[in-house]
Amino acid sequence: MMQSRWIYSRKRKHRKWLYGVTAGICLWLALGLVHFQTEVRADDIRVLFLGDSLTAGLGVEKDQAYPALVGEGLKQQGYTDVTIINGGISGATTAGAASRLKWHLAATPHVLVLALGANDGLRGLSLDNMAENLDDAIALALENNLCVILAGMEIPPNYGPDYTGQFRKTFKDLAEKHQIRLIPFLLDKVGGVASMNQMDRIHPNAAGHQQIARTVLPYIQECL
Repeated sequence: MMQSRWIYSRKRKHRKWLYGVTAGICLWLALGLVHFQTEVRADDIRVLFLGDSLTAGLGVEKDQAYPALVGEGLKQQGYTDVTIINGGISGATTAGAASRLKWHLAATPHVLVLALGANDGLRGLSLDNMAENLDDAIALALENNLCVILAGMEIPPNYGPDYTGQFRKTFKDLAEKHQIRLIPFLLDKVGGVASMNQMDRIHPNAAGHQQIARTVLPYIQECL
């Protein structure tokens, strides 16, 4: 009887020791796995471009649009695992920007390039509504820890100095409010330059998209 109790006691101690070792190994593996995943994801970059026909690349091939060119530029800079999410929709305004972003959040992007507003301006829509729509999208992005880059736009002077001035100022005000990066003018060195645009003089050609990519790329690098 005493021997049975002794054997039972030894088995319990051995079982406790085994449980302790197993738990330690599991913890070590878990920590190792977390470290491994962190290293794998270090260069895993997902950039979301939320825009209109300028972003969608209307009139050029998909791989000629500036988001794709930015992706190539990042890879050349050593970011080997880059995913570009082109959320450009031709004709899109800022209306629904937040809901569109919410849908794209399923892809867990790290960087957002918010390039909406051009169509609001060209259609003479309410700038207060435009500001509110962009504000909602920016707030949602920041809540989800995205690095936000706001692309400023310009509209022709024939819309009047008050409207064009306030249109330009809207982007600056939002960038200051949320302390995010602002590209002063997405079409810098492209807008109004015949050799950089298609026949409609509105949408960039392949060369124009290359210039836009050169403009945008440094801002994305700052996020990384």
